[in-house]
Amino acid sequence: MSRAVLEVEHAGPLTTIQDEGRRGMMRYGVPASGPMDRTAFGIAQAALGNAPGAGCVEVSLGGLALRCLEGPVTIATAGGGFKVTIDGQITPSWGVATLQPGSRLTIQAGLWGTWTYLCFAGRMVTSPWLGSCSTHLRSGLGGGRVTVGAQLIIEASMRQTRACDAIVLPVTARPRREIRVVLGPQDRFFSPQAVTDFLAGPYMLTSSYDRMGVRLRGPSLSISGPLDMPSEAVVRGSIQVAGDGTASVLLADHQTTGGYPKIATIASIDIDTFAQLRPNALVRFRAVTPDQAVARSRIRNRLAAPSCS
Repeated sequence: MSRAVLEVEHAGPLTTIQDEGRRGMMRYGVPASGPMDRTAFGIAQAALGNAPGAGCVEVSLGGLALRCLEGPVTIATAGGGFKVTIDGQITPSWGVATLQPGSRLTIQAGLWGTWTYLCFAGRMVTSPWLGSCSTHLRSGLGGGRVTVGAQLIIEASMRQTRACDAIVLPVTARPRREIRVVLGPQDRFFSPQAVTDFLAGPYMLTSSYDRMGVRLRGPSLSISGPLDMPSEAVVRGSIQVAGDGTASVLLADHQTTGGYPKIATIASIDIDTFAQLRPNALVRFRAVTPDQAVARSRIRNRLAAPSCS
């Protein structure tokens, strides 16, 4: 059986092993984790013909450098506008290529985007936990951080001779400056003026940003009256407001329950593009109805399919 071995020469912070996420466990207090940009992750896997649950490397702004010790193996990258080179030659940042023994792959932050995905044609050897290799950074459970000196082993590695060089970048992949939200479920704790201020914005993403969530800087959202809500389940995209009026957006590694009121929830169609915004980016929120959010998501899903150029 063929295999490929790649040694990590550089790995930025927050670079981890991920798959599609740990589903069905939030009822037990276990976060789902998984990719920050689920659309880009899925496109990279599909370009190789991988199963949706295959493991990959999620690369942060700090970048990644790998040396192929054994191979060959075909790879796919997708997500953000990163700079990808193989042996010093620039290759499409959304694309498919083959690494040969001795090849050096580098992924660096480019003009836009915060996360990109490196997938392999074959099965990456990982350490699953509760049926998933997705890494929950706060606990370290799952496949774990990618660190310098570690080796990535790909079993049943394949070299795809018909692989496309480039994956067409979807128009919807780029970060949006206007993010659609559904108000609630605790907008009742905020005055009409606070809701107006929230929708007027703008908000800036701060450097208090990790896979769990990002704190926003913008209009303070005072809570009206005493809080009487119990701790309840939260979801990816929840916008919760602390007692000091600071809003935060919960992301892939978010906690399973929380007692802060949530003024709104980002529509699922915009969560991936929001995750690609960098610290200091400005964003505004636009309210849509639940029916509108569902309809737009269904349209996107019908149109979404990776294609090669």
